[in-house]
Amino acid sequence: MAARIDLTLDCDDAQLLAVFWKTALGYVDEPPPAPFATRAEWLAQFDLPEDESEDDGAWLCDPDGTGPRLSILKVPEPKTAKNRLHLDIRVPVRGGPEERWAAIRAEAARLVEAGGRVLTEFDGHHVMMADPEGNEFCVAAG
Repeated sequence: MAARIDLTLDCDDAQLLAVFWKTALGYVDEPPPAPFATRAEWLAQFDLPEDESEDDGAWLCDPDGTGPRLSILKVPEPKTAKNRLHLDIRVPVRGGPEERWAAIRAEAARLVEAGGRVLTEFDGHHVMMADPEGNEFCVAAG
């Protein structure tokens, strides 16, 4: 049996990134683990420093349950270098190269509207982008 994975993004503003990644991936807020009714109730069981709050983290999931869960956690240190691991967002598209490239560019434009930015376009193949905190990811045909 294959192991399931979760992905974790370190950040400065967990709520800002959660909004972006929910838009980018079609994910939703993950419910708190049973038997807890709220995420705050779940967090209360941990001995967290007083200056940490529920807003310092966000937990997202694929509503269909097939994709990995995404944890977004506030950390004190800033991002200083290129990611060693990045996400590829695959755009479902049919047709020839022109249709694929148009779909990739349309998705990149949608993600710019959501707060991302284009870093580089690899004409006809993929677009390298960054989320609102500079984490790199690519948009390509699926």
